[in-house]
Amino acid sequence: MKTLAKESEGLKIKRKMPQGFFWGNSVSSMQTEGAWNIDGKGPSVYDVRLATANTSDWTTAIDEYHRYEEDLDLLKAMNMNMYRIQISWSRVNPTGDGDFNAAGIAYYDRLVDAMLQRGITPMICLYHFDMPLALAKKENGFISRKTVVAFVRFAKKIIDHFAERVKYWLTFNEQNLYFTSTAFRISGYLKGKRTLTEMYTIFHHTILAHAMITDYLHQKYPALKIGGMTAYTGVYPASCNPHDIMAVRKLQEFQYDNLNEIFANGHYSPEILQFIHEKQLDCDLKAADLALIAATKVDFLAFSYYRSEVLAASKLSAETPPNLYAETATVDNQFLQANDWGWTIDPLGFRNILTMLYNRYQLPVFPVENGIGLRESWNGEDMIADEQRIAYHREHIKALKDAIFIDGAKVLGYLGWGLIDIPSSQGDMEKRYGAVYVDRGNHELRTLQRVPKKSFYWFKSLLEKNGDEL
Repeated sequence: MKTLAKESEGLKIKRKMPQGFFWGNSVSSMQTEGAWNIDGKGPSVYDVRLATANTSDWTTAIDEYHRYEEDLDLLKAMNMNMYRIQISWSRVNPTGDGDFNAAGIAYYDRLVDAMLQRGITPMICLYHFDMPLALAKKENGFISRKTVVAFVRFAKKIIDHFAERVKYWLTFNEQNLYFTSTAFRISGYLKGKRTLTEMYTIFHHTILAHAMITDYLHQKYPALKIGGMTAYTGVYPASCNPHDIMAVRKLQEFQYDNLNEIFANGHYSPEILQFIHEKQLDCDLKAADLALIAATKVDFLAFSYYRSEVLAASKLSAETPPNLYAETATVDNQFLQANDWGWTIDPLGFRNILTMLYNRYQLPVFPVENGIGLRESWNGEDMIADEQRIAYHREHIKALKDAIFIDGAKVLGYLGWGLIDIPSSQGDMEKRYGAVYVDRGNHELRTLQRVPKKSFYWFKSLLEKNGDEL
């Protein structure tokens, strides 16, 4: 027994997390701040989206604009040392390409300074889907090169302003989503036929903006670190049928590998370029753009991860572009459990992605969103016992440690998503990711009180020892 105990203790020592590892939370501005029309903020494309039967509007969110001190105290109490936020473009530049709003920038000054005072490292994401409405109406979002120019101008202003206080940066949240049908919802696109050419144009323009911003930051502030971010969903073939294997390979190439090659090695996938040529997609891709992309490289590969999916080639049409395979050909995974929204729970898939990314690109990897949405209610007295959330994070952190200590991956940190309850990306307040309950529903603001759940105390205990006990 003593021998087994010593071996167990030795294993724990070997799995001791590095000092300076980042543990924290990620959010977007529209899902947290509220204050949609005060202190000079202009409307964004989200601000005019109305509530539905199962979603809220975006006017209040969780009112972090007025409650950020309390929320940062909660993150600090969980022993978290990083908070990834987004700068709302329309808060600091109401029309997107006009004068900057000093009051909007001052809010982020207060927020960043409050993080630093608590020993919380800020990470800034520059775009998380909420295009300034005026610019969307004027240019139809990232379908226009003029929007690229306006976004780069905004990004340079923010980088210059915060360079001495913020070391870690992201350009776009989940940039591969601009290579899916979701692109038309998140890019400021308001009108058009939603053609494949338009989708590829939007995607390319976000790549061009990313390259310009990355080049600017590296040239002017070489000590800062900037990453590229994908929304990563592990993909498995439905069978060993070669057609299923081929479908997964092509989806992987179009949806993930192409973007990571751009981030890490400065070039589009030859397969994507061939597809563009074959389909005669006039997506505004110029030789000068490719030269600029070739000259840039990220400092780390960031990604979100929540789930995996299974792909069946039999469900595909010959006309389906590979980047859209997952939208029509996914089937249930009989081996995994799922939440109420059908999102599978797959920690091993998380490990596979961490290890694969580091093996292939040998850049530090950083999962900056991870979590599970659950339906929860609070009776006003008793603590919410969110055991399923604890189990989800426990197993995913164990998988992360396996990637580090067994597979040799270099991982910068682990950030949960919405660990203080926020509306989901679709506006559903009842799809809760938090370790802290926020007392509001989709149509009732109620008290907005912050109430720690059982997972809050689990995080607090785990992170007090830097995650070494898993």
